[in-house]
Amino acid sequence: MPDLNSIFAALGSEVFLALAGLIGVFVCAVIGDRIGTLAYRFGALALFAAAFIAGVNFEGGSSFNGLVETTSFTSFAKVVAYVVAGVTLLMAEGFMSRHGTLRYEYSLLMIFAALGMGVILSAADLMTLYMGVETLSLSSYVLAAFHRDNARSSEAGLKYFVLGALASGLLLYGASLVYGFTGSTRFEEIAIASTANAETTIGLLFGMVFMMSGLAFKISAAPMHVWTPDVYEGAPSPVVTFFATAPKIASIVTFANVLYMAFGNAIEDWQMVVMLISGVSMLVGAFGALAQNNLKRLLAYSSIANIGYALVALAVGGQEGGSALLYFMVLYVVASLGLFAGVLAMRRRGGMVEDLRELSGLSKNHMGVAIALTALIFSVAGIPPLIGFFGKWVVLQAALGAEMISLVVILIISSVISLGYYLRLITVMWSGAPTEAFEPIDRSVRLVLLVTAAASVLLAISPEFILTITDQAASVLGN
Repeated sequence: MPDLNSIFAALGSEVFLALAGLIGVFVCAVIGDRIGTLAYRFGALALFAAAFIAGVNFEGGSSFNGLVETTSFTSFAKVVAYVVAGVTLLMAEGFMSRHGTLRYEYSLLMIFAALGMGVILSAADLMTLYMGVETLSLSSYVLAAFHRDNARSSEAGLKYFVLGALASGLLLYGASLVYGFTGSTRFEEIAIASTANAETTIGLLFGMVFMMSGLAFKISAAPMHVWTPDVYEGAPSPVVTFFATAPKIASIVTFANVLYMAFGNAIEDWQMVVMLISGVSMLVGAFGALAQNNLKRLLAYSSIANIGYALVALAVGGQEGGSALLYFMVLYVVASLGLFAGVLAMRRRGGMVEDLRELSGLSKNHMGVAIALTALIFSVAGIPPLIGFFGKWVVLQAALGAEMISLVVILIISSVISLGYYLRLITVMWSGAPTEAFEPIDRSVRLVLLVTAAASVLLAISPEFILTITDQAASVLGN
């Protein structure tokens, strides 16, 4: 029986979220929808508290006889994911109120989705990993279809569920093969078995590839990306804001953690697969976004391309690759949070504005919003001197150090192609004819938009600040 100290070190934030979620279910069931906005603020407070606990236990620990193990590498992702999830929950309050769906279930689903993120990040066993994946996935399916009376939202939830079930099947089938050929579900024992017996290599590789396919779905990496544009377009904008940020960093760090911890001795076998997924993701995302007129679909393809950039760092491996992965993802998540705050700010009497042409002349009606979005777009595009440039630069340096020249070339080409749709957004906002002004922006949305835009500029003054933290977090990966 593990002691309380080891549980708190390894799963303190997850235990807290589980208790907060259960208390929330009981209280909200008794009070009902009369609880109103308090449920959202309770959920955000719980998520911020979980981030604080994860930060206190930054070095992590192991518990439950090795079923869970938290390191500084995964603790960093937890802190970022929980904070961002809390911010997206606060941003959702005004949107849900206007659409008549201000129900307490939303905040509870966010808490349990965050619980799933924490479990997959702390997983040191295939069974723990699968439990966390399903906790996150089931909550996400319901969130995507939260506007149940809206056809697009219901369709998004259904597509996400069907394709997600397929990905979960691939992950589970791969895990069963890995268990069958190694005789264990523990990451540490799988790593040992993968080098102890050469006869198990082929079967283990098949299992590993199936698992990688299932995890690639969770991060929207090509060719498992097909759900992303449709779900981004159909799901409620606050839900998409969540999907594009917190689960992204949690899932890709989990992807890296599984490969490093369970299959680290087989890096030459999975490295080529990751490089292939990375290259395809960068090109699919870059070319796919060029044809989009819907802003949320464009950002969906942009996220696919950026996941491709992050996978370049994952393929490098070791401390350098892990640090580059964390550095790039935290900068991307902050910029994405700001961009989707911009999406939430675009509202007229007819509803939310999602067509790119509706941004025409934004600089004349909402100068502050236009300036903030311009800074965020330039940052995501990797244009110096904004902080997003340094994210791509660190990834490029890691890839060059590992002599992955082909990925470097693809990264540069896709980045140049992406300027086509990023600059298109800028052109429409600053040179188009003015259209009808937007309705007043929620205070929480305005604050997030301004803070993230300011961060994209101010962090570029000292880009080493975050890099120092990510280097420390990734130090557990060694060389």
